[in-house]
Amino acid sequence: MTDEICLTLPRIRPFYRIAHLVLGGLAVRLDLTFEHLEDLQLALAGVLEGPDEDGQVTVRVAVDGDVLRTSVGPFPRERLERNLDRVGSEEISLRRLLETVVDEVAVEENGDDAWLAMTKTVTIVRGD
Repeated sequence: MTDEICLTLPRIRPFYRIAHLVLGGLAVRLDLTFEHLEDLQLALAGVLEGPDEDGQVTVRVAVDGDVLRTSVGPFPRERLERNLDRVGSEEISLRRLLETVVDEVAVEENGDDAWLAMTKTVTIVRGD
């Protein structure tokens, strides 16, 4: 059975804290290690990074056994691809960051928009 949390927020930086709070609450509920939570928080922060914009962004986190599947979007496809490989003067690319902290990264297309899909295998402690 897959459990899913879906959160839609304005594309304004202060609202992103809510996504991090929800992710932290999920990590506590699942009894994830601090390292797994930190990896997930870094991935989410990297994907949400950018200037405030009009519109909304949706974060979906699905728990399927010991696998967390996270989707963030929608984004204009070309901009997402460009942002994944952009490197600043003292930064690593978003793609490199994500490949370091999650197991799989993929861009899923939906018409002109795209979603960033991330998968991370974790050990979930299930209470009785």
